[in-house]
Amino acid sequence: MTQPSDDELWSAIGDPSRRRVLDLLVRDGDATASRLADGVPFSRQAVYKHLVVLEQAGLVSRRKVGREVLFRVSSARLQEASSAMAQVAHEWDERLVRIKRIAEALHTDGDAGAPPPPDA
Repeated sequence: MTQPSDDELWSAIGDPSRRRVLDLLVRDGDATASRLADGVPFSRQAVYKHLVVLEQAGLVSRRKVGREVLFRVSSARLQEASSAMAQVAHEWDERLVRIKRIAEALHTDGDAGAPPPPDA
């Protein structure tokens, strides 16, 4: 199996239902699709489909125990996602600071050439 792409990762966690399934796995640990379906407002089949997408993105893995298939979070991939999101947040913070400085400079420059306000 090849390493999942970042596009697969963002697509997988971009869906609120998949994030809910992932949150349950993070909170409760290993679980079957049936057990996860008890904690969400959709069917076991829908949960299973979401788990397959999460697995393709590298966020979960499965193992067979007897007749059951247990799913578990891949903590390494989840950490990669968290780090990537933190980097994106940091870059946006820097952009917003630059935009604020530009807006403040334009406002200050605009005030210098503006006529004084009329007296009341």
